[in-house]
This record gives sequence, structure tokens and C-alpha cells, in this order.
Amino acid sequence: MIEGFETLAVHAGQEADPQTGAVVPPIYAVSTYKQDGVGGLRSGYEYSRSANPTRTALEECLAAIEGGTRGLAFASGLAAEDTLLRAVCKPGDHVIIPGDAYGGTYRLFAKVLSRWGLHFDPVPLGDLAAVRAAVRPDTRMIWVETPTNPLLGVADIAGLAEIARQADALLVVDNTFASPYLQQPLALGADVVVHSTTKYVGGHSDVVGGALVARDRGLGEELTYHQNAMGAVAGPFDAWLTLRGIKTLALRMERHCDNAEKVVDLLLAHPRVTEVLYPGLSSHPGHEVAAKQMRRFGGMVSFRVTGGEEAAVRVCDRARLFTLGESLGGVESLIEHPGRMTHASAAGSPLEVPADLVRLSVGIESVGDLLGDLTQALGDA
Repeated sequence: MIEGFETLAVHAGQEADPQTGAVVPPIYAVSTYKQDGVGGLRSGYEYSRSANPTRTALEECLAAIEGGTRGLAFASGLAAEDTLLRAVCKPGDHVIIPGDAYGGTYRLFAKVLSRWGLHFDPVPLGDLAAVRAAVRPDTRMIWVETPTNPLLGVADIAGLAEIARQADALLVVDNTFASPYLQQPLALGADVVVHSTTKYVGGHSDVVGGALVARDRGLGEELTYHQNAMGAVAGPFDAWLTLRGIKTLALRMERHCDNAEKVVDLLLAHPRVTEVLYPGLSSHPGHEVAAKQMRRFGGMVSFRVTGGEEAAVRVCDRARLFTLGESLGGVESLIEHPGRMTHASAAGSPLEVPADLVRLSVGIESVGDLLGDLTQALGDA
């Protein structure tokens, strides 16, 4: 039985083609399939919204590397989130979300699903007592990011799983920042894992996608029904690109982590940096939990600078090798100002991020070049 992560990433769902021997699953650019008589489906395929062989290969691989029973691939991370929430929640239900959730997730709850009658409360998920206090009789789900975006907060997945079980609620973990290589939420008690596969899973900034992986087979079947009924599926070329990215996920994550640790060292020593946010630091409030549930601490680093918002924006503008752009998790390094970019939708809310915050997605380039670019970008801030 194959158990090694790297082996699963290369082989799960990807048997050689029985006709040609091709070792890479082909791109099935097809919408419909010939039936052998009415209802006589070949391998269960009838229409590519319902299933497509390229997407099936990706979904089987996703399930394998996350240790779940069913993987589902979507057109984007938010499409995956929306499908999950509408599949398992109903109007009037309550969801606990992170106090520093991703801005797009907050927007989905606050501006879209709240109109549908879904209630939510932002809670500091690193505080288990606060989470227990926030649970209500109508709480259907605890939604977790760990580490969080962009403040790199850490939540105890196993502890939250126990709270969710006691409340008869689902525990959903957005594993985008950690990736399946660094963290396995289902093994720690989560019911569903969410990914923006655009990020580390795809890893090359050339495809947009999302995923759900369910631990329970029955829930997986329910999510499969809603994936087909709602229709926001990954196309075959997107699925193929994402599957290609997964093959090198373990190698890339090791390099992301190596480089991030060197970047953190530089930032800690810089006189114009007032705070560095990284779970690998012993001073980080979630360090012990992160060390327990993560293989390493990831490639995302946030920091605050002297001089406030305008100084933070200048750092972003001066960077050259760190590309100014949204998203994260690609092989190239990115820099952004969350308050004006990825988290602008949270402005004025309890999830508003500090104005002097800069977020880095540390890539796999030569680390000396990255350190030199950051040094000149910080300048006099």
C-alpha cells in the first residue's frame, strides 16, 4: 500500500493510459460522451459538468494527499467554499469564522450568504475558550484557517474538532496556507478541507481553482451532488495544470520554507521592521501548536514597518524581485499591502488588518537575491 506523500502526489489517480501507456493523464477536452445504448455509460461518464476523466484524476489525487475519502475540484477556491456552505447549511444556521479570516471568505459570508439568512461570528480561533463561548444551539460549522491570512494566526485543529463534535457541528479547515504537505487537518479531526488550488497546490501562478476534500464518505457524496447541481467545476485544462503542480508540491514546499526562514531572520534584524508574524518564531503565540500539527512553518511571512500605512505601501512599490501582486503560493515571490489589496473588503469590519502590514509569499528563487531585494525595498521605509 502506497503511503508516502511524494509517491501519492506523483501517482494517485494517475495510472498509465491502458491504450497508449502515456504516464500523464490526457486533457479530455470534451463536453459529452457516447453512450452504449440509453443509460449505458462508459466508466460512468455522460457530461463533463458531472464528471470528466482529467478532473477525476485530480480529485482522486487530492483525496489521497489529504487522506480523505472524496476530493472535488472547482473553478476557484471561493466556488468550493460557496458550494460547501450551501450544501451543508440552511438559512438560519450559524457559523463561527476566524477573527482574521481571508477577505474573500469574509465577503462571501458578509455580503452574499448573510442575505441568504446565514449568520456568522468572527472569533479568535486560537482561544479555545472563546470558541466554546461563541457556540450556539444553531451553530452548524466552525470554519478554520490555520495559519490565517494575512496575520499568520494558528488554531489548534484537534482542540477545535473536539468542540465541534460536542456541538454537533462540522469542522472545516482552509488548508491553503499550509498545503497538504505541511498539514493534514482530516487526520486531526476536521470534517472537510478547503483549498484555493490556485496557490501552493497548483504552485505556478498559471491556473485558478479550488477544492474540497471530505473525511466521511456520506458527506463526500452530498458534496458531489451539490458540485454537479451548482456547476462551478474545474475545466479539464485547469485540472491538468493543477495535477501537474501537485507532483512537485513536496519539493517546492521545502524550498519555500527554507527561503522564508532566511527572510524572517533578515526582517527580525532590520531596524525599520516593528513586528514579524511567522509561526516558526518561538515568540509567536501559536508556535507550540503549529510545531505539533505542521511539518514545517510555511512560506508566508507578514511584517509591520515604522512609518505607518504610507511606509508599508512604499516598501511594496520599491520591491523588484518580489512582484507586487495578489495571490500567493507560486514559485515566484510576491509582495502586497493587504489593507489596500487582498483584504480591502474587510475595511471597517472587525476583520480589518493593520495599515502598516506587508505580506510576503516567499518563492523558490535564490535566497540571496530575495534578501537583497527586501533590503533595498525597506530602505528608509
